[in-house]
Amino acid sequence: MTRVARKAGWLVCLALCLALTLAASASACPFCGTVGPSLAERRDAASVVAVGEADGEPAGDSEGLPSQRFRVHQLLRGEFRPAGGTITARVVAPTTGTAILFARDTDHGGLRWSAMQADEAVLGHVAAAPAWDEPPAERLRWYAKRLEHPDPAIAADAFTEFGLAPCAAVRAASDAFDTAALRRWVIDPGIDQRRRGFYGLALGIVAAAAESPDERAASVRVLRDAVTAPASEFRAGFDGLLGGMMVAEGESAIDVFDEMGLFAASARPADQKHLLAALRFAGEELADTIPRSRVAAATARLLASPATATDATIDLARYAAWEHAEAVAALWDRLGGDDPLVRRAVAGYLSACPRPEARRLLEAIRGRDPARLDAALKAAQSPR
Repeated sequence: MTRVARKAGWLVCLALCLALTLAASASACPFCGTVGPSLAERRDAASVVAVGEADGEPAGDSEGLPSQRFRVHQLLRGEFRPAGGTITARVVAPTTGTAILFARDTDHGGLRWSAMQADEAVLGHVAAAPAWDEPPAERLRWYAKRLEHPDPAIAADAFTEFGLAPCAAVRAASDAFDTAALRRWVIDPGIDQRRRGFYGLALGIVAAAAESPDERAASVRVLRDAVTAPASEFRAGFDGLLGGMMVAEGESAIDVFDEMGLFAASARPADQKHLLAALRFAGEELADTIPRSRVAAATARLLASPATATDATIDLARYAAWEHAEAVAALWDRLGGDDPLVRRAVAGYLSACPRPEARRLLEAIRGRDPARLDAALKAAQSPR
């Protein structure tokens, strides 16, 4: 492969990896789903924070978004004198009674308000929450005590803070978790399923940090029981449970997944998607305990599944695991006929691969499918 062609190939690889990174980076926690700003983040970014009371029914504002009038009772931050004592704020849902109001400066010099219904407990929570610019691990220690708080808004905010935090900060704050509570939450069918994956990861972090072998074994046992329990086709949080096992057990967790049949052709596609997400987490965060080569080898086994073949190919390019070029090239004929995303991933991987066989495999594809190969190479150069 020429020097120019190799450079172009690496650009294709970077575009593919960027596309996957953008898709996976909606939140810092890889198993928490998309989370919005936390209350402390909204508080500290606001020019004015106030307590108000709903004064009317919701209606559309000038942009057609739901808004509601509020009577301002108390300022918590900033200076503001509302005309007539009321403001209009955007709301997610109709609000009754007390609300917390956030205002941010607009480009034309005014304030844009948003509101959230809040009882006395939530108001106290917002007032006492650590500043957004404090060290993440220190902030998480405060929020750890509020996970699954009896007030749903406080519980949701605590989860949001962990969803926004980098994994390193979560690990640094592991001493603040209630281990017994984590064990209950990962197996409790009544827990919010969107949070289950994070609790599985947190339990794995706690297990890895445990000084007592018995404590570690108890947490690992709960994780294994949760992973192997019968479940419906869609298992919310399953990826986080698998990730937690990898944190707690290291490389041997991959052997457990193999014994469970998660790599087999008969495995459920949804489970294999969860497994690929957990392997990606290990490749990014667990290099100190699980060799990248082992993660890449496990990822390559998921090329056989139509549900994971595309993303597994992109991950292998990210790992520079070029020894799988033959298996990747075979996807063009096996799965790429009706799937342009498969073709795009295969073309990108082979273009980026510096090994001579990749050039040979690309030329073989060009010989039998030139138009679609050119289209795939062009598509692979765009992060979208």
